[in-house]
Amino acid sequence: MNNVQATISPSPIRRAIALSLLVLLGGLLIYQAIDTPPESLFWLGFLLISGVLMLYGAERMRRATLARIELHEDRVVDSNGIELCHIDNIKSVERGAFAFKPSNGFLIRLNKPLPRALALGLWWRFGRSIGVGGVTPASQAKFMSEMIALRLAQD
Repeated sequence: MNNVQATISPSPIRRAIALSLLVLLGGLLIYQAIDTPPESLFWLGFLLISGVLMLYGAERMRRATLARIELHEDRVVDSNGIELCHIDNIKSVERGAFAFKPSNGFLIRLNKPLPRALALGLWWRFGRSIGVGGVTPASQAKFMSEMIALRLAQD
């Protein structure tokens, strides 16, 4: 049976701030392009495309941060059912200040690479690395990373 041993849920305040900043930036870029368009079509297109991409990113983050990350006995998954990794594939956990990790999070190093995936503001996976964190509380991420490290030490 797969009991949930730890969870990481996005902080509502951090989520609201991150989403607000992305929407504000996207809106300002589009407003700038419409209100005082640059003479060059290149820069006009750059402003409009950048603004639209910021709004698209905000929507992707809004959807992604509705989920939470769960540590089960044998795997790490998000509440949408996407498996981040299997416990047997974890090589190490990096939590240090100088680790290349998301804000308030940790980095999982894998034995075997997995396909790239991204849940903006919650987690990302690239090759042999999984970054967990972003708009998450540091306390929950620290607890989950320590649970994983403890499991690795026992094996």
